[in-house]
Amino acid sequence: MHSWLHVERGDAPLIVSIPHAGQELLPEMERQVASAWLARKDTDWHVEQLYDFAPEMGATVVRTAMSRSVIDVNRDPSGRSLYPGKATTELCPTTTFDGEALYRPGNAPNAAEIGRRRRAFFEPYHTALKAEIARLREQHAKVVLFEAHSIRSIVPRLFEGVLPDFNIGTNSGDSCDTALTAMVEAICDSSGFSRVSNGRFKGGWTTRHYGKPENGVHAIQLELACRCYLHEPNEERWGSNTQYNRDNWPAPYDEEHAAPVRTAVYNILRACKRFAETP
Repeated sequence: MHSWLHVERGDAPLIVSIPHAGQELLPEMERQVASAWLARKDTDWHVEQLYDFAPEMGATVVRTAMSRSVIDVNRDPSGRSLYPGKATTELCPTTTFDGEALYRPGNAPNAAEIGRRRRAFFEPYHTALKAEIARLREQHAKVVLFEAHSIRSIVPRLFEGVLPDFNIGTNSGDSCDTALTAMVEAICDSSGFSRVSNGRFKGGWTTRHYGKPENGVHAIQLELACRCYLHEPNEERWGSNTQYNRDNWPAPYDEEHAAPVRTAVYNILRACKRFAETP
């Protein structure tokens, strides 16, 4: 097993994938990027802590310690955009979500380097995911693949205004059974948090690629607005690219502030498990 790839196996028909909480950069990147802070700015901060109860439920957890700035394991490996016509970041990002250049001039990865990173990090991550799906499908008629994500509440380049608290993605209904979507939506709606399904975020490559309900694999993504569980910088400055800086971001994990979201996502994972266990 690769040192950066973490797989904690359970026997419940539930896999939690955490692709963007890693912070590790390649040694050479430390010299190539504009700043290490900028290269980590768009991390899904503390998501691994938010879902740390998953193994106790019997879920399998797959996560990478590598930063999404090294390679984004939730992008189409061909380089095709998941959201044609809308701003996004690449397989090996060269900008932040805000459009800031990640690399010093002349240091962005070329095609050969992108291919090397794909082989070194993208392919092992998905080899592990496929293996866990296959292992659990041998034991269960249905398996739920749950993609755990978060993002800053305000990213003007990617979406207008303030993002809803809970953003469910099912590839517009294609990646999982409607009954599962309805169960997750009901929990979100009863939690007191705002919710949208298949809005700006419809699920990344992982959700779209593996979600095959007809084959017993149901994939669903939950993108949390960071303010749900972190203290984001002053809301009066939301909408300004200078709101988030190295002095105030990332915010430390606050167990008390995160408690209501932890309760909601615990109930969501429990519902996913129950759905998969129901004939």
